[in-house]
Amino acid sequence: MSVLIAIPARYASTRYPGKPLATLTGATGETKSLVQRSWEAACQVAGVDRVVVATDDERIRDAANAFGAEVVMTSPECANGTERCAEALDNLGEDFDIVVNLQGDAPLTPHWFVENLVEGLRNDPEAHVATPVLRCDGAALNGFLEDRRNGRVGGTTAVFAGNRHALYFSKEVVPYTGTTFADADPTPVFHHVGVYAYRPQALERYRSLAPGPLEQLEGLEQLRFLENNTPILCVEVDARDRQFWELNNPEDVPRLEEMMAHMGMA
Repeated sequence: MSVLIAIPARYASTRYPGKPLATLTGATGETKSLVQRSWEAACQVAGVDRVVVATDDERIRDAANAFGAEVVMTSPECANGTERCAEALDNLGEDFDIVVNLQGDAPLTPHWFVENLVEGLRNDPEAHVATPVLRCDGAALNGFLEDRRNGRVGGTTAVFAGNRHALYFSKEVVPYTGTTFADADPTPVFHHVGVYAYRPQALERYRSLAPGPLEQLEGLEQLRFLENNTPILCVEVDARDRQFWELNNPEDVPRLEEMMAHMGMA
C-alpha cells in the first residue's frame, strides 16, 4: 500500500503565530526550525513513498525549500491540518492508499509511532482513520493536570472502546481519576498523539462536512469524524523511554529543548 506523509504548516496560528518557523536548539547546539525538524522526523519513517510540506505561506515554502523539502501550496481557507492534507492530495494529482498527517508541531514523534499507525489502519478494514495514543505515566498525567490548573492547554487525551475505536478526544483530562499516581506509575489516561493516517475517501468526505459543536468547542479537528460516525482507530504505541511533547505554546519551547538534550537529539 502506498503511503504519503503530508506535514501541514500554517503561519497564522491563533495561539502561536509563525509557529512552523519557531526554532528549537538540539543537544549539540544546532538550531533548526520546527517545520524542518518535523520534516526530518517524517523522513525517518519506513515504508513511505513521498513526504511533502503543505502550506499556504510563502515564508514557510521558502524555508522548506531551503532545507530540501518538497512543498505543496494549499489554500489559506483550509480550516485545519486535515483539510490541508486533503487539498494537498488533490494538488499532487497522485493516488495513495494511505495519507499520513504528521502535524508540524510534533518534531519529537518517533518513526515507529507512524509505522505502527499505518500498520493498524491496514489491519482494521472498518477504521477509516487511525491515530496513536500513549498511556500516560504519573509524571505525564501530573503535567497535564498542572497545565489545566494554570489555564494552559497541554496535551489532548483520548478514550476508546474495547475494539480501540475512539469514543472521544478532549483538551481536558479524561477519564477523570481521583487517584494520585507516582511518576513512574501507569495510569488509565491516554495522551493523544497528534498524528493521523487516513484512507483517501475519509479525507474527501471530511471536506464535505461542516464543523460540529464538539469540534468547535474543543478546537479538535478529529471530532468532526466522530460527530459524523466515521470510525477512528486508536493505536496504542510504546514510547520506548523516548520523551514526547507537542509545541502548543511559546512556553513549550524550553520544555522540548530540555527533552531533546536529555535524549541527545541534535
